[in-house]
Amino acid sequence: MNVTLLTLGDNVVDRYLEREVLYPGGNAVNVAVHGRRCGAGAAYIGAVGTDLAGRTVLDALVAEGVDTSMLRIVEGPNASADVRVVDGNRVFDHGDPGVSRFVLTPADFAAVAAATIVHTGECSMVEDQLADISAAAPRLSFDFSERPHDYIAEHARLVDIAIRSLPFASVDEAVYEARRIQDLGPSLVAVTMGSGGAVALQGEQVVFAQAPATPVVDTLGAGDAFIGRLLTGLIANTPLTTLLGAATAYASSTCATFGAFGYETSLEGLTAPLNPIHKGVDLS
Repeated sequence: MNVTLLTLGDNVVDRYLEREVLYPGGNAVNVAVHGRRCGAGAAYIGAVGTDLAGRTVLDALVAEGVDTSMLRIVEGPNASADVRVVDGNRVFDHGDPGVSRFVLTPADFAAVAAATIVHTGECSMVEDQLADISAAAPRLSFDFSERPHDYIAEHARLVDIAIRSLPFASVDEAVYEARRIQDLGPSLVAVTMGSGGAVALQGEQVVFAQAPATPVVDTLGAGDAFIGRLLTGLIANTPLTTLLGAATAYASSTCATFGAFGYETSLEGLTAPLNPIHKGVDLS
């Protein structure tokens, strides 16, 4: 596979305790999966644990055709987060990073340099490596989510594509925030506003896309779906005026089902060992 979109960092299983199920997720994993579904050659670098949770993440990536040749399997529990759905909106409770923190190797940096776009984000715990990632990546995307401005100001100078979430903002407020972030260095800034749509700023060009009316069962992962579609379109040089609407509509469509991208798994057997060896995964 020609890897055009490389994501690195977090993976997690989202545990819906009331429903007694879990789903694979995490920003970097979700972006890779949605990028692959939208046509990108996607690869993921991260660490999964030796339990059913880790198996769930790895199996889903393999099933989706995401390149896992650089993924690590690390002895211990996979990262997890407990999720509730309140009026269709996901609410995170307890979370555990498990074995998901890792250090990039020279081979990882070679893969970073070879990709068209590299994506990571505020949940990936790679801030201490971000300068090196930025130096190696032809184009670096970063999800700032709802982090405070001080966090954004510290890291945005290293980023080419910045994504920000302001779920209750007006269009004017989103444009103002996009300009503030653009002034820090990124050449493209996208601000998502939940059901209010999204705004993107590139140079002096400002684009707004309204979110279509769609059934909402669970908003978990909708922002990551937006990013996956956006980055795939940027790789294909799709005009921003067309791309932002496509990314917003794609993200909205994912709200009709539970989980970030499917693969519902029972919570039973969470300590089952991860025995099968997947092609391309080094268990040594």
